[in-house]
Amino acid sequence: MRISYNKLWKLLIDKNMNKKDLKAAAGISSASVAKLGKCENITTDVLLKICVALNVHLEDILETIDD
Repeated sequence: MRISYNKLWKLLIDKNMNKKDLKAAAGISSASVAKLGKCENITTDVLLKICVALNVHLEDILETIDD
């Protein structure tokens, strides 16, 4: 099982935001954005910052996918 952030990328498109905008709005590092882009592990602190910045819940930005 793995985590996919496709929901996050679709949400950014809907909000007319790009990764740079997300970085600024959530106050996260470029490294964190890069990890999200590669579907790598990221801390829950970063995920919560994104949720607060976008006014969404965790299930709105990620999903689990069976391998």
